[in-house]
Amino acid sequence: MTLKNEAQSGLTFVPLGGTGEIGMNLNVYGMDGAYLAVDCGMGFAGPDAPEAELLVADARYLIERRDRLAGLVITHAHEDHIGGIAWHWPELRCPIYATPFAAALIRSRLSEAGLLTRVKLHEFAPGSDLTVGPFNISTIRMAHSTPEAVALALRTPYGTVLHTGDWKLDPEPLVGPPTDEAALQALGDEGVLAMISDSTNAVVEGHSGSEALVRKSLIALIAGMRGRVAVTCFSSNIARISSVIAAARQSGRRVALVGRSLSRYVEAARGAGYLRDVPDFVDEREINRIADDKLLILVTGSQGEKRSALARIAGDQHRSVSLGEGDTVIYSSKMIPGNERAIGAVQDELVRAGVRVMTDGDHMVHVSGHPARDELRKLYKLVRPRYLIPTHGEWRHMAAQAELAEIEQIETVLMENGDVARLAPGAVDIIEQVPTGRLAIDGDRLVPMQGGVMAARRRMLGNGVVIGSIAVDRAGILRGAPRITAPGLFEPDDAGLAALAEDFADGFAELPEAVRRNPQALNEAAESTLRRVLGRRFGKKPMVNVQVISV
Repeated sequence: MTLKNEAQSGLTFVPLGGTGEIGMNLNVYGMDGAYLAVDCGMGFAGPDAPEAELLVADARYLIERRDRLAGLVITHAHEDHIGGIAWHWPELRCPIYATPFAAALIRSRLSEAGLLTRVKLHEFAPGSDLTVGPFNISTIRMAHSTPEAVALALRTPYGTVLHTGDWKLDPEPLVGPPTDEAALQALGDEGVLAMISDSTNAVVEGHSGSEALVRKSLIALIAGMRGRVAVTCFSSNIARISSVIAAARQSGRRVALVGRSLSRYVEAARGAGYLRDVPDFVDEREINRIADDKLLILVTGSQGEKRSALARIAGDQHRSVSLGEGDTVIYSSKMIPGNERAIGAVQDELVRAGVRVMTDGDHMVHVSGHPARDELRKLYKLVRPRYLIPTHGEWRHMAAQAELAEIEQIETVLMENGDVARLAPGAVDIIEQVPTGRLAIDGDRLVPMQGGVMAARRRMLGNGVVIGSIAVDRAGILRGAPRITAPGLFEPDDAGLAALAEDFADGFAELPEAVRRNPQALNEAAESTLRRVLGRRFGKKPMVNVQVISV
């Protein structure tokens, strides 16, 4: 969509990331030509995209409108909602609004990126009201698996929209208050045009469970254990970290934090007023001085990340920590879809070393931070929206929520990333599609997943790469034997390389003299010759590069 065709009046909603997928949440509200962004996260690439590790949504739609972008409001501190900020802000250049806990983590990331002094970062208390450009927003406290999650109630001339963010109904969230059901009820009494709703657990019947139940279970489990105990969970789940610390204290164990992100989140939590009464942690360098039965290790790596502390421990490659026979690792977390294989590989290495592995599949060591179907039903009754738009989930999750809402007599609209929905009292309609997509975080840059760089990398991963170099004189005559390397296809001393070089030399000699004398045509012809030889002799179609040196 081009700017000249864009309607300037009315209220619109555009998900650019996080709809029909897990992670990369980036949403945009438009009102009478002004724009508001909600969340800016990252996601895992997953096994289907081995050429990348971390992704963010393509923000070109917002970048084209940055002169009318009033601000970016953050619903909570999870990486799939804040992890893209440092990558996108240099092009968006808008004010950011976040609660104190989320703001502390955002500052840390901005500081690492050298952006902290350039960004206007405004803190707000959960439950307070915001004015961001023309957008009047009431924030509503929501329980979740990280502190200070909020829903956003956008009050506009076209109706009120509730953007739930991530949430659950937990009577005992342990850190922070429960979801403010009274505020949700009052909002419903005022009248809600549309609700943009978390769908992650919409296929799960019943209730998501309480953090208080996990704490009781962890205390009972760890009390009877011997040897070293390691617990891995999401670093952002401050209530879970608090529960692990409580379990360690009651079992007479001291706690060590292992993994950079844990230290970052704990520091942010303390700065926001949480975890103030916990004992001092064991320094990682002092771990081996503590008796095994007196030690509990809180460790990063619950999702099988290759460079995480737990993955290095499982591979016996960590500088300070080792686990073996008689020790226990508790996975106090869920598997994010797409990470199953990586998590399984780490767990296999742990079990091979004699470590007992415990998960939520066999013990009460985790509850979700997202609402199951009973909680969704209750929210519908509190808010009573006229329309519901499922987001934050894969298609099966969103379709399940749409079906559930329709049973409750709520009209639903299913969207995908890039759809533009016009929100009006008479109807919610998808009026057009705008460009979106995924960008890979590649070192210090963003690279389009569908661009030439990643396409070449996929090809190299699947078929390898062959690099040749030849020397030719002014007449285009080959001087000396070609040199060929083929990492991922042949060992350096493989006889196949010598045969390949010989066939390449023969093929090059058959090129027409006019081609061999033309420097511009010569390189392309040489690469074409090498590809043809590879296909004929080995049946391969790798990436091919030939360096032609004139002598």
